[in-house]
Amino acid sequence: MRRLDNFIAINSAVEVDLFGQVNAEWVAGRQISGIGGQFDYVEAAMHSKGGRSIVALPATAAGGKASRIVRTLSPGAAVTTPRFCVDYIVTEYGVADLRGKGIHARAKALTAIAHPQFREELLGREPAPESGPATG
Repeated sequence: MRRLDNFIAINSAVEVDLFGQVNAEWVAGRQISGIGGQFDYVEAAMHSKGGRSIVALPATAAGGKASRIVRTLSPGAAVTTPRFCVDYIVTEYGVADLRGKGIHARAKALTAIAHPQFREELLGREPAPESGPATG
């Protein structure tokens, strides 16, 4: 595969942290799958002339109660794909181009494609209170 020009690897994940590390194997401290061929395809894209590695995932899990873009991977989770191997992360909120970005720029790009209700928390800020009727 690495000999193919412009090889594109598209994989999914359980979660992606703000460094761009990908966990595609663990949920809540329990292994739910193996690595499969994910890293083989990622590595082929890395070595392909013009190749790209894409990780696509929904922005939330648990019916919208949990972000899949997280500050750090869950305790005990494996790094299925290291941060230096991923070119793009895609959610329904956009595309984070991680190529050539440092840690802070990666975090900013990944926060921008997280579900809006989790963005402040990802930035280390308290979420804004929900507006409701004024009470006295």
